[in-house]
Amino acid sequence: MSPILSTGFRGGTDLVFYGFGDKKTAMNRWILQTLALFLTAHLPALGVDTKDFPVKTSSLSQLEHWRDEIDSELEQLAHLTLRRGVGSLGYRSQIHWTPNETEWIRIELGEETVIDEVVLVPMLFRDSQTGPQAEGFPRAFRILAGTGQRTNEVAVVSANENQTSRVAPLTVSFPPTKASWIIIETNILTPRLSGRHYFLQLSEIMVFSGMENVALNKPVTVPAWAPKSNTSINSRFLVDGFTPYILDAADGDQSKALLFHVITPHPPPRFTIDLKTPQMINQINLHSAGLSYAIPMGNFTSWGVPRHVRVIGATQSDFSDATVLCEYYQETIYDNGPIIMRRFPETICRYIGVEILDHHPVVESPSSQTYIAFSEIEILSKGKNIARHAPVTVSTNLADPKDALIRITDGLNYYGTILPLRNWMEQLSRRHDLEALRPRLMAALNRRYERQKINLKYLGWLVQLLAAGIVISMLNGRIIRMRQKSKMQERFAADLHDELGADLHTIGLLSDLAGESSNNPKELALLLQQIRNTTEETGEAVRQCATMHTQVPYLNFGDTMKQIAERVVVHLEHHFLLEGAEHLNTLKPLVRSDLFLFYKEALINICRHAEATKLSTHLQATSKQIQLTIMDNGQGLPNIASHTVPKSLRRRARLMGAKVEVENVESSGTRILLTLKTGNRILLFRKKS
Repeated sequence: MSPILSTGFRGGTDLVFYGFGDKKTAMNRWILQTLALFLTAHLPALGVDTKDFPVKTSSLSQLEHWRDEIDSELEQLAHLTLRRGVGSLGYRSQIHWTPNETEWIRIELGEETVIDEVVLVPMLFRDSQTGPQAEGFPRAFRILAGTGQRTNEVAVVSANENQTSRVAPLTVSFPPTKASWIIIETNILTPRLSGRHYFLQLSEIMVFSGMENVALNKPVTVPAWAPKSNTSINSRFLVDGFTPYILDAADGDQSKALLFHVITPHPPPRFTIDLKTPQMINQINLHSAGLSYAIPMGNFTSWGVPRHVRVIGATQSDFSDATVLCEYYQETIYDNGPIIMRRFPETICRYIGVEILDHHPVVESPSSQTYIAFSEIEILSKGKNIARHAPVTVSTNLADPKDALIRITDGLNYYGTILPLRNWMEQLSRRHDLEALRPRLMAALNRRYERQKINLKYLGWLVQLLAAGIVISMLNGRIIRMRQKSKMQERFAADLHDELGADLHTIGLLSDLAGESSNNPKELALLLQQIRNTTEETGEAVRQCATMHTQVPYLNFGDTMKQIAERVVVHLEHHFLLEGAEHLNTLKPLVRSDLFLFYKEALINICRHAEATKLSTHLQATSKQIQLTIMDNGQGLPNIASHTVPKSLRRRARLMGAKVEVENVESSGTRILLTLKTGNRILLFRKKS
């Protein structure tokens, strides 16, 4: 899983919150909405925007895994180590003024063979600022192969800016194809490093049939207008087997070259390799000792490389049936390289003799002594070295380091394991591709890491904001609970006041009537029974005040309102009008209780202070509001302009969220008007306490 942080919110997602009615949940909603706005404002900016398709679609962990795989593979690939000293460069075409010119190179493979890969090795030059650079490598080209007059286009390489600057070989694979010749044809050339001219330059061309380079030492044809040169640049150097590299494998132990001092030149010195059994062979590779280990070089490049070498093969140990397999003659220093490769017709041999016919190097050493030095001798069969660990003997006219002869066939050079030519070229090509990809991958990873730092910073802020939100929520919850407790105490006190006040007033009024009816036993008994009933109702009212928040009181609310009016204003002429009774029963329990107690308190105030004889009540309920109008014909309120609503009525109206007005009527008396909006939030979302 990628370390990119996941928050659960995505840019553009709508956050919907439901069921917020009280202040606590309203505060929580504010906190969550704040966090949501923070996330939606910042998280979309944290996405990774890269141009590389595989990078864009991969997670951070996948990119890191990809980087680790690249590093692991690079550790197993051959290193691109460049040659030093002198040697052949390769081939250079005619100079052109425009890039869209056609140049071609034809290689005659001889007998028809099946090929499946072509390798182009660039010609390299040193740049003082950027290091080795390829010059003249074709930007776009195609490969033609055929037999006789039959031609097949086996590969097309399109223009690629990264391709022209590569210092590693370019491998072009294609389906196996029968061919006796191939043509490399370019249609887009690249400019010279030092000017505006365009040309084609290559160091080596290899054509592989399986593991064999079938183009080695084969005839090469180029256009007639190509420049002729016998120095380091010539078309024949395209297939001489010499590259700008030294074979530097990633594994294997180091093995030094074997140095022989020539004591007498006659008979010619000879190395004999015993393959143990007769085998079919067709190539020999002579690995030169390379340059001196001293820095700077203490010897010439051609030091230790004989001028003339003949390779013979036989099935008898005395070479009585010997056959000449091939010869190597070094005319100039340009015929010398790290690996001298020579192919020959397939021959069955057990014993291979490497005869030094002329041990003098092309460039003579100032020393009077002459040396022969090889780091390895390979005998190939179909591209495979079958001479590895084969026993080697040397003629007596050489100083004989018998204890070190095994190094000539140990399969190692100064850098490590000696690879087959095709594997070596493919590893160098693969290394170039991976090393070109890795900087882009690391740049993408660094962008991801920077984004991750930003994410972590935002996460730190988010954690702090969440912690602050939690603290605020806890404090807010505590404050809300304290307020709720205070409101419950206030409500309980108000309920007791209103309930007990009304009932005690009723008991007092009935007691006065009972005193006046002492001479009428029946009426007295009735009044005493009413006093008894009121006393019981008072006790029930007290219990109801305690349980009002957990029970549903006043199920038939309209009838309850009528009953309380008849009981409290028993000595007044009373008229009660109710409209929309069905809407009253839909009110919340606390709202019904508050409305009932408001009405009860208003009746008590009228009975105590109004000195009225008539009372009318109009209760009108709709789906949107409830309006309660109470009118009496009493003495009214003195100085009404400055008079305020009685505290008990104002407190009860505030608890239910209603509006209350008190005014004097024109004739006489007072009108109390209570307006309660049924769409009020408190009515819809108030929770039971």
